[in-house]
Amino acid sequence: MQKKNILKGVLFVGLGAGIYGMLATFVKLAYHNGYTTAEITTSQFVWGIIGLFILNLIQGLFQKTPAEKAQKKDLKKLLLAGTSLGCTSLFYYLSVQYINVSIAIVLLMQSVWFSVVVESVLNKKLPGLGKVMAVIMVLIGTVLATNLINMEIKLDIRGIVWGLLAAVSYTVTMFTSNTIATYLPVFRKSLIQLLGGSIIILIFLLFSQIGPYYSEVLKNFYLHFSHNLEGVHDFNFSILWTYGLFLAIFGTIVPPIFFNLGFPNAGLGLGSIVSSLELPISVGMAFIILGEKVAFIQWLGIVLILLAIVLMNLPALLKKK
Repeated sequence: MQKKNILKGVLFVGLGAGIYGMLATFVKLAYHNGYTTAEITTSQFVWGIIGLFILNLIQGLFQKTPAEKAQKKDLKKLLLAGTSLGCTSLFYYLSVQYINVSIAIVLLMQSVWFSVVVESVLNKKLPGLGKVMAVIMVLIGTVLATNLINMEIKLDIRGIVWGLLAAVSYTVTMFTSNTIATYLPVFRKSLIQLLGGSIIILIFLLFSQIGPYYSEVLKNFYLHFSHNLEGVHDFNFSILWTYGLFLAIFGTIVPPIFFNLGFPNAGLGLGSIVSSLELPISVGMAFIILGEKVAFIQWLGIVLILLAIVLMNLPALLKKK
């Protein structure tokens, strides 16, 4: 029975990671079709909130006992923690706008060693030798995966900054998800966090797409961070039934459900290793669908990052066994 549960956990975590890995490629396609970052993120969060609200209603109808409600103090914490979820999506999608998907996902994976630093600060304890070696491997792998040695790929500094900010916010999301209101049902907790994240998305929508029409100051601010003024236009509602719905289902609703079903069975160590499949899948999708060039040295860097993730989680996994 235990082996069957572990297999099920690995399957769910792998599926969740695979779906997440495909997401950035479709965001890039949405950009190619003329949609803006504000339209993409807004539509994704709108459908995500609607979807999770419906799932909460369905769960409430079929549950025999009333689901536990969030305590007032935890509700505020979850909403605040949810802002990091909104920042992760926003920063990652902005990064993809300026650099290749294969580079953006590597920058996002810097959360692997960011989490080690945060964990050390919170515990007031230096990381062990294994984790230090894993961090060094991630850094070397990043240099190779972004091809900084040969510099054959033009790296836009804006994409790098947004990618690293996405990694920071993703690290915060991981820590808050595992520590705040763990007693809540998955759907309810996810909905509250998504509502918190939607605050960030709404602010970005107002400043980047609506605001520039009514204020010269905001227009100049927008021009400083965007390609050109042609990106400023009325909200294109067609995003809601094209890419928005797809991104919400496969980026906001389905993967978290798979992760919440998979991690309890697979365990945090094995689950973390399996979830790293997101990296090669994302790069592979960009290579196949978008035609992005991925040199051999970049694949070598990706393999090194994956090995670092295994090295970081293997000791705890073996100790548990």
